[in-house]
Amino acid sequence: MAAQAAAAAQAAAAQAAQAEAAESWYLALLGFAEHFRTSSPPKIRLCVHCLQAVFPFKPPQRIEARTHLQLGSVLYHHTKNSEQARSHLEKAWLISQQIPQFEDVKFEAASLLSELYCQENSVDAAKPLLRKAIQISQQTPYWHCRLLFQLAQLHTLEKDLVSACDLLGVGAEYARVVGSEYTRTNRILLLLMERKLQEVHPLLTLCGQIVENWQGNPIQKESLRVFFLVLQVTHYLDAGQVKSVKPCLKQLQQCIQTISTLHDDEILPSNPADLFHWLPKEHMCVLVYLVTVMHSMQAGYLEKAQKYTDKALMQLEKLKMLDCSPILSSFQVILLEHIIMCRLVTGHKATALQEISQVCQLCQQSPRLFSNHAAQLHTLLGLYCVSVNCMDNAEAQFTTALRLTNHQELWAFIVTNLASVYIREGNRHQEVLYSLLERINPDHSFPVSSHCLRAAAFYVRGLFSFFQGRYNEAKRFLRETLKMSNAEDLNRLTACSLVLLGHIFYVLGNHRESNNMVVPAMQLASKIPDMSVQLWSSALLRDLNKACGNAMDAHEAAQMHQNFSQQLLQDHIEACSLPEHNLITMAHPPCSSKLRMDPTPAWPASCEAPGGDFPAPRASVGPCVPDFHPDGS
Repeated sequence: MAAQAAAAAQAAAAQAAQAEAAESWYLALLGFAEHFRTSSPPKIRLCVHCLQAVFPFKPPQRIEARTHLQLGSVLYHHTKNSEQARSHLEKAWLISQQIPQFEDVKFEAASLLSELYCQENSVDAAKPLLRKAIQISQQTPYWHCRLLFQLAQLHTLEKDLVSACDLLGVGAEYARVVGSEYTRTNRILLLLMERKLQEVHPLLTLCGQIVENWQGNPIQKESLRVFFLVLQVTHYLDAGQVKSVKPCLKQLQQCIQTISTLHDDEILPSNPADLFHWLPKEHMCVLVYLVTVMHSMQAGYLEKAQKYTDKALMQLEKLKMLDCSPILSSFQVILLEHIIMCRLVTGHKATALQEISQVCQLCQQSPRLFSNHAAQLHTLLGLYCVSVNCMDNAEAQFTTALRLTNHQELWAFIVTNLASVYIREGNRHQEVLYSLLERINPDHSFPVSSHCLRAAAFYVRGLFSFFQGRYNEAKRFLRETLKMSNAEDLNRLTACSLVLLGHIFYVLGNHRESNNMVVPAMQLASKIPDMSVQLWSSALLRDLNKACGNAMDAHEAAQMHQNFSQQLLQDHIEACSLPEHNLITMAHPPCSSKLRMDPTPAWPASCEAPGGDFPAPRASVGPCVPDFHPDGS
């Protein structure tokens, strides 16, 4: 018995020594790998070699599975070798399922592998993988919620909003059961995208109550408040309610300034289901700049739009040096889309064209980005074509954009602009024009709920009636535009309506009333600044003063008109001489569908779902403390 005990003790000691030795070589290789990975610049090849050196030692299953996960993660995030990354992640997923109590490796492998499948357009492989991981993760709240978010996001990218909402509903109920009020709020985002406004309003109220009542660490509470306020602001902006959104926007700007001053080293939540930041703090900062740009663009504060675009793009450049998150490219494209429209209004067509080319290049780098922004890209090209008077090209770009979008608001925006092209072209497209005008008739059955787009539709009807010589009808439409644009501070529409009304009164010989319209139009256009309206207003002021015998005022207006004409002509020549000008004849993407005359609800391509429902990689780019004007503008 003593001999057997001694032999057993000797064997145990030998096994312990072997395990200790194994742990030593493993930790050494792991340490080298991490050193190479975090070097500046990273030495990824050497990191991979160190991790691969683990396998010849025939390590235990736990070490083998974890090493496959680490290799797959490094190859996925830092190289283009997706085949090897997939092989390692598949092995990590397969091996980890055989090991009890190994949830982190198991579910992280499933999560990364499904991401890789989606990147390779193998969605049919990603879905069952995520469903199985969700099924077996119910006892692990963090991973269960994270995987539900991931599958919901996958359905969202496929524009299957019903399935996405169902999954978020399951997640919201699960979060309630496990006591995580913090994680319950996410379903509202999809309802906004699905245009289920009757369900959105009560959910917004509930969401607000949850945010205010939730007790947790300061960063999470402020993060939740930013999430809620972003939903509110984008909801208002989507509805074209530029004035109504101001209080929420001001709160959002104050909130992001607060969160930027908080430290990240707070105590982690005790509930695993609360371990989510919907976006990293630095990404939130860029997003708040973005919605501020969207508001400034709609309201006609174009200099402010330029100011905040510059700030956001500068922060994006810093982030992209350390963070390859796809949402950063989405932010960049949406910012550029808005600033391009600003440039076209302010008379900087050449710069706008170069930025359109930049959007093309960004979209070419990502098939998903191109798919989500192709219609917007053609719309921007159409707007540029209008600005340089290439109407045939404008028509081609707008009709291509119509074929590529299912987004209701974008559809209405394109149709409104296409109708204005046909109006300016005279009698060439009368039948199509009448059909388009009927589709966006603001008096009845307007296809979208946007206040701004409905006001624009009244303006286009007024423009059409003006060209038809039906001046009383035109005045009625334009007064409706003025009423709606004044109600929500839509400055560009106000300026355009005033100058067109002034033109109508001038044609009718009512010079006093014409002057009463044109002078405030000129003042507002100068404030925006809108070069085309300034040009139009100065021409009218010149003719009005001539007709009234005010020679000095007429000369001053004529001088202004000449200056605006020279600026616009010089910019026109510069834009048309750029090689990027050839983009206006860009080959249309293949599309078998006919011109879309009726909008159908769909995921808004211009506002992708945030890719950060779960913690995203943090980037150390220095503090991002947004500086907004105290009035919230």
